Amino acid sequence: MADETIGVVGAGIVGLATARELALRRPGTRVLVLEKERKVAVHQTGHNSGVVHAGIYYAPGSLKADLCVRGVSLLREYCQERALPYKEIGKLVMAVRPDELGRMENLYERARNNHVPDLRKVSEEEIREIEPHAGGIAGLHSPRTAITDYPAIAREFAKDVEDSGGDVRLGFPVTSITNVPGGIEVAYGQERVRVDRLILCAGLHSDSVARLAQDKQEPRIVPFRGEYMLLKPDRTHLVRGLLYPVPDPRYPFLGVHFTPRVDGSVEVGPNAVLALAREGYQLSRVSVRDLAGLAAYPGSWKMAAQHWRTGIKEYRGSLSTAAFMKDAKLYVPGVGAKDVVRGGAGVRAQALDRDGTLVDDFRIHRSGRITAVRNAPSPAATASMAIAEHIVDAVFDDA
Repeated sequence: MADETIGVVGAGIVGLATARELALRRPGTRVLVLEKERKVAVHQTGHNSGVVHAGIYYAPGSLKADLCVRGVSLLREYCQERALPYKEIGKLVMAVRPDELGRMENLYERARNNHVPDLRKVSEEEIREIEPHAGGIAGLHSPRTAITDYPAIAREFAKDVEDSGGDVRLGFPVTSITNVPGGIEVAYGQERVRVDRLILCAGLHSDSVARLAQDKQEPRIVPFRGEYMLLKPDRTHLVRGLLYPVPDPRYPFLGVHFTPRVDGSVEVGPNAVLALAREGYQLSRVSVRDLAGLAAYPGSWKMAAQHWRTGIKEYRGSLSTAAFMKDAKLYVPGVGAKDVVRGGAGVRAQALDRDGTLVDDFRIHRSGRITAVRNAPSPAATASMAIAEHIVDAVFDDA
């Protein structure tokens, strides 16, 4: 109905892209975004590395692959229209040991199936031509992989929503969601709003907000903190583009890599350590409630049994700059602990099933008038506009 009100919980890049898509596709609909923070893009979007992924890593036919490829095209066009940063600096995925060559070949075939543009295999000598200071014995070069400023894009999405007559209401942490005749009541304390449909894009709190809406209990969110080093300004010239390892398919994180930013800085990282709070951007941040929730969930213990060795290694890097940079030196041998300073950190909302499986693909679940984004890992920022299309299709598939 053209006169209905649709609520979106969460003003990260996925929530705002979805609100924008609703406003564009459903003229006359009132779009209301509810965000607990006092500004948009505070959490995962605000701590994003800024990479626009080309689709190299994702299983062909998965939502990740399909939405990433579509999302890159939409995002590039949007950034060009709005004069937002978008720099195609290229990415090298490098094998540094002979036992990685088979995985790199599999990655190449996966990327080809995802139609990654202009991707090519490169030899050790060609790596040096592209990145004179890089290590590696072979690689894949994706020249169209880009970097951008996701918080700036999110702010522009919010402006689009408001310019279309929608409302981005900040400082509204949702405390209850209740089905009422003909709609849904969303409350923050004594303040209540009524909507006809509701979309949950709550990121780090996606499972707890979904529980307010009586959605399924799984998957649960496990927060992983990713910590970064920064190359000192006089060492940033050692890295021209994005330098990545060949990923280990047994683990959902990509490993330490080098990431130039649009401001000219170069990040090294991240590691991936279990955060002690959902918003645990600092080691000192501890939430007893979050930890108790993790301890009570069977999947947490099953995950720990599978990945404890990797966890110990990641924590070692968290405590020691030298340990952190040990793997990084394989990709840029001239960079060591003396060449970096501690940078920022982000927290990834990693969805976890009851059997201990780390959920890899996007999960979006609709129940009646409520649609919940239960898992939106990387490349969610890259794919945000395509995810928004997918969500809106799901919301109105019975219209």
